Amino acid sequence: MTRINSTKIGAIEIIALTDGATQFGTELFPGTEEATINGILKGAGTDTIDTNFNAFVVKSGSDVMLVDAGPRDLFGETCGFLGDALAEAGIANDDITHLFFTHLHPDHIAGALTQDGQAVFEKAQMIVSEADHKFWSSEVFTDETLQQWQGLAQASLTAYAGRTEQIKDGATLISGVTAVNLPGHTPGHMGFIANDGSDSFAHVGDIAHAQTLQFAEPDIGIAFDIDMDTARETRKKTLDMIATDGMKLSGGHMLQPNIGTLERAGRGYVFKES
Repeated sequence: MTRINSTKIGAIEIIALTDGATQFGTELFPGTEEATINGILKGAGTDTIDTNFNAFVVKSGSDVMLVDAGPRDLFGETCGFLGDALAEAGIANDDITHLFFTHLHPDHIAGALTQDGQAVFEKAQMIVSEADHKFWSSEVFTDETLQQWQGLAQASLTAYAGRTEQIKDGATLISGVTAVNLPGHTPGHMGFIANDGSDSFAHVGDIAHAQTLQFAEPDIGIAFDIDMDTARETRKKTLDMIATDGMKLSGGHMLQPNIGTLERAGRGYVFKES
């Protein structure tokens, strides 16, 4: 199977890298009845809540930016194939000039670290939002899981210390590619937009973890969102913008084929491969 998919926005090349896959249980969608979830799944011709773990390479001029790095070995044998995807795309670790984390959750940063906490991408400048950097650096958590997540976030900041840039909404990541705030999932959760004036692509981060459910019914939230209400509003606003403007899109958990467009359908949207 191929682990890559690509598109071009003018001279900018965007390559989606599928690191792996897993399935979610209905308990991860608090506030949504199981019958509602099952009804959406049945309408989509499935009975499982599938998700992917995606990273991306964006090439613009001489810059090669890796966006997120997958979960490495954190979720077992169905994930951790970032290296295979990069090899399929013909990209070596030392080719990466920039490493942009959409946020500092484990499934987005673990692949940038070796098991002993060293940097995998030794020539890359790490980019992270100012808000996420502050949150995971200074927040005091009592929840054991969040404490573990914070430990990995801090390990990534340590591994790339001295070559880390903290950014805000609207910052230029590399030529033609702009960071965009997508708050709610984490305080500093971001995506990016690539635009050449006539065509555009939006990376929507983790605004949707379960594409089948959350595109069809954008009000459905997931337990991983730190602020579910804000995340819900971000998801609705972003999907509306993409459908209205006819943009291409992809994201951290979209299913293969993971680059396409959106069409409105009832209360939600249908994904169309581009």
